[in-house]
Amino acid sequence: MSGRRTIAVLGATGNQGGGLVRAVLDDPAAPFAVRAITRNAGSGRARELAARGATIVEADLGDPASLRPAFVDAHGAYVVTNFFESMSADVEKAQARAAAGAVKDAGVSHVIWSTLEDTRTALAGSGVPELQGTYTVPHFDAKDDANAYFRELGVPTTFLRTTFFWEAFTQGLGPRRGEDGTLALTLPLGERRLSGIASEDIGRTAYGIFKRGVELVGETVSIAGEHLTGQQYAAAFARALTEPVEYRPMTVEQFRALRQPTSDEFANMFRYYHDAEAEFTGDRELSKVRDLNPRLQSFDQWLGLHLGSFTGL
Repeated sequence: MSGRRTIAVLGATGNQGGGLVRAVLDDPAAPFAVRAITRNAGSGRARELAARGATIVEADLGDPASLRPAFVDAHGAYVVTNFFESMSADVEKAQARAAAGAVKDAGVSHVIWSTLEDTRTALAGSGVPELQGTYTVPHFDAKDDANAYFRELGVPTTFLRTTFFWEAFTQGLGPRRGEDGTLALTLPLGERRLSGIASEDIGRTAYGIFKRGVELVGETVSIAGEHLTGQQYAAAFARALTEPVEYRPMTVEQFRALRQPTSDEFANMFRYYHDAEAEFTGDRELSKVRDLNPRLQSFDQWLGLHLGSFTGL
């Protein structure tokens, strides 16, 4: 990898960061070397990346002093935080602030910050409860608030707005078999479309942005793999499983009443997806995403590769 510019990747053993690391390593003509930043250089995933040619560096978003050395001499940096580790908007914002300061101090030339929209305006007056103070969907709103840290410091940043990960279907949101033996997909979407993406494609699209270079610095790039209704998601499951899957929409309040640890967070999120559908899907023009990531997967393609990840079907 001599002579190649380095991209430093936070969350390198996770979904988004791992997708970017693999996209670079999979490209024999890659103009970049990759520095995989992880909290545990001895983990199995870190060792796998090292075996493929990535440089492994230990750092922790919770330890700002550890971040600065991780970005030294890097041309690019991918910054991602994980709200669901702490379930705290304040913690996520503190981590983003620390990362923005670290890449600024290191003089990184191109940063991609994985972010989301502010849901508060769209949900104003909707009656959904405020969470953690004045947020409506904290894992969206905190990321949007954190955009300011990169702007205020003058960090050359592309703001990569993601969306619903299809992997969530393998974590409890997928079809379930009823007592009568039939499969049903139950989502609080009504007849609206839900923009979704394979987490691997977030990293691949980020790689396309880095290859595009400075023309996307200062820009917001909003991505998805497809925009599908609940009925269309159910139909895709039916094709993959070769048996009927019924779509049974539920209300947001029925979803909230499930009282899971994330019920309020996700109930408000689905209300946002419902109420802001036109703008949210409209900002994610699939042809533009495919220009950056020619390998962009459809839901059918992703499902075909991950059907074995579903249990209880």
